[in-house]
Parts: sequence; structure tokens; C-alpha cells
Amino acid sequence: MWLDRIWSKHHEAAKFLMVGGVCFLATTVINYALKLTILHQKPVTALALATIISTILSYVLNREWSFRGRGGRERRHEAALFFAVSAVGIVLNVIPLGVSRYVFLLRVPDVSRPVQEIADFASGIILGTLIAMCFRLWAFKRFVFPHPQTPPRRSVRPGRSGPRSSVVQHEPRTRKQRPEQEEPAAD
Repeated sequence: MWLDRIWSKHHEAAKFLMVGGVCFLATTVINYALKLTILHQKPVTALALATIISTILSYVLNREWSFRGRGGRERRHEAALFFAVSAVGIVLNVIPLGVSRYVFLLRVPDVSRPVQEIADFASGIILGTLIAMCFRLWAFKRFVFPHPQTPPRRSVRPGRSGPRSSVVQHEPRTRKQRPEQEEPAAD
């Protein structure tokens, strides 16, 4: 079926988008909760804090679900790379809101409150999230979760049977050698 082929080819991106949807909702709710209460004078700070909180949720969901089949790094190294990439993503996320508010002056008293809120939503939540999402998908696959793990193969020990008769052997992924790099055959 064509849907199975598409899913098998793009399952990581689809899962990443679903995690992104959950984190998008979390970011939006937290952003407006902060913006309409304690940070009503600092919308960029409210969006940055909401994005930081959603980034933590994103790490857990991406690690345990979206990119579960990838690895090749120690967990702490992977987490450090994830949060470094996410820090760049946070900056990319708040730039459109900052431009909207402080360059185009789409804020009260220069515009009405509804215009300000629509501009904040369109620039900070929609445009900023799209820019950051594209960057994160590329960077996560490239730097944070770079290597798809090969499934372990099982070999049976000769002369044994039962539940402990097979041994799991993990084979590291190696790049194919070029023909000119192959060792000469023995005569």
C-alpha cells in the first residue's frame, strides 16, 4: 500500500511533526499564560520561556519516540547537543516576534490591541515556530541523532538450545569502501 511506503520512508519526520504539534500547543498555552499575567510587558521573554519549557518536553518525546531508532552517542552528549541546537531554535523562534514588535512597531499604542495580538501570534507563534522547526529537524537528524541503529542480529550457539541459546551481536555501521581503497586479494 502506498501509505505504508510513505510512512516507512518518512516515519521520523511524521513523528517529529506530531511531537512538534504537542509542543506547539504547550508553547502557545504557556506563552499566553505568561503574557496575559506576569509578563504582559515582555512578550519576547514570555515566548522565550514558553519555548524553553516546551523544549524540555520536546527532548523527552523526541528521544523516546521520534528518534528512538537512532543513537551512536552517550546520553549526556546527545542531550547537550539537543539543547545547544534547541537554543539556536529558540533564538530563531523569537526573532520574528522581536522584529514585529520593535522594528515594525506592531504594538500598543502604535496599533490597536487586536492588531498587536494577531501580529504577535502570526510572527512569534506561527512564523517563528516554522523557522525553528525546519532548523531543528535538519540539525537533529544531522548532529544530535545522526545514526540509525541497525537492529541486532541473533546467532545461535552450536550445540545449545533454549532461551539463552542466542547471542545478540551488534555490528557497527561502516561506510562502504571505495574500490580503490580495497585491499589487494591474496594470490
